[in-house]
Amino acid sequence: MTDAPTLRVVEARLFERPVAMRLPFRFGAATVTRARQAFLRLRVEDGTGRQAEGYAAELMVPKWFDKNPDLSNEDNEAQLRRSLKIAVGLASDAPRATAFGLHGALEPAHHKAAGAEGLNGLVASFGLALVDRAILDALCRLEGVPAAEAIRANRPGIDASTTPDLAGFDLSSFLAGLRPQPNLHLRHTVGYADALRPEEVGARLGDGLPESLTEEIEALGVSHFKIKLSGRPEADLERLKSVAAVLDGHGPYRATLDGNEQFEGEAHILDLWNRIEAEPPLARLRASVLFVEQPINRAKALSAPVARLAARVPVEIDESDGAPDAFLEARARGYTGISSKSCKGFYRAVLNAARVARWNAEGGRFFMSAEDLTTQAGIAVQQDLALASLLSLGHVERNGHHYVDGMAGADGREAGAFLAAHSDLYRPNGANLRLRVEGGRLALGSVLASTGLGVAQTAAEAAFAALSEKDIAA
Repeated sequence: MTDAPTLRVVEARLFERPVAMRLPFRFGAATVTRARQAFLRLRVEDGTGRQAEGYAAELMVPKWFDKNPDLSNEDNEAQLRRSLKIAVGLASDAPRATAFGLHGALEPAHHKAAGAEGLNGLVASFGLALVDRAILDALCRLEGVPAAEAIRANRPGIDASTTPDLAGFDLSSFLAGLRPQPNLHLRHTVGYADALRPEEVGARLGDGLPESLTEEIEALGVSHFKIKLSGRPEADLERLKSVAAVLDGHGPYRATLDGNEQFEGEAHILDLWNRIEAEPPLARLRASVLFVEQPINRAKALSAPVARLAARVPVEIDESDGAPDAFLEARARGYTGISSKSCKGFYRAVLNAARVARWNAEGGRFFMSAEDLTTQAGIAVQQDLALASLLSLGHVERNGHHYVDGMAGADGREAGAFLAAHSDLYRPNGANLRLRVEGGRLALGSVLASTGLGVAQTAAEAAFAALSEKDIAA
């Protein structure tokens, strides 16, 4: 849009906070027990000299962005830290432009600079994603509006300059037609090492919170699940039988299967699917499956077709989404879906949603899902929820509510500020906060009403005050 305000970044600071997992989280071949969370605060100035701060946060989860087994968890964190610093540096030097104009100018330069240092597309996307969100947050605060209102009016100036395949598509009408959902189903992740029944739990944590799948369902009423696979069809089949035995004992449910790149190719995942369809105990689970997520390793996923698999069950990419045109490549190979994740980019998700709308209007059956990388309670989870709500994705994978100890690491003032501003989303748990999940759903009223990208100003300020006082600037 020609009247979208132009901005420049005048100041930026980075912070980090260590996070210990409440329970070990196993996905693919990795098991994560701790990580660090990155925080970004930046200040923008518009053409009239007005200034506002914007905020972003994201957990630097090891063993997902780069799964090279020769890299340690600390190496993975260093990669993500470097990506963020490159993005901040480029943003600080960028000439004034609209919020989306800044994104469009930074994206190729950032990926080029990150690639020159051996950082892959997902690692590069991480740094730019935080910068984009902080700039959008600052724009919304500058104009005094919630993010959904800003996007629907296209105040960032979103256009097809980075996605030429959308030329001729009426982006303004698409954005204006977005209708944020006031609540979302929480899709609970069933990790490969998770206890399914109470008797399978070893030494109890003693925190009074669910530690098995059965307890999670009974305590939170969840009805949507994401089931992790190992890539070993025989073992996966037995695991799925065990999971199904628990889920079938409760009410109606929906499920997704996550391959986490553990399958060698289409024939490998088809082998598992054939086994699933041949097992009567898996009939109800099979009928509940919405899609299979990223079954094939990213190095091979877009080099061979998956049309036979996609004809039997929808298939989407996640880890293969390391560049703006990844969905185009995936579509050409037979994939029909793509994930939305804040750590990969707010604008990437919005533009991929526009692609889904355009292709479906032409007779396609494409989809987008909301996936999680263990976003922690606070800024990170709220910005991700704001995005999933804006795109009306219906349900969202959430990991932090189970594997992370709520708003761990926050002091009492920070937790108090978030609870006061977002009491519909959180509930107190001692001195800590945890997501409030009722009937398997998350209420987003305060997230959608907050000026900025899903986080009240008082809560954001309290978070960064705590970080500043601890002097842990990266």
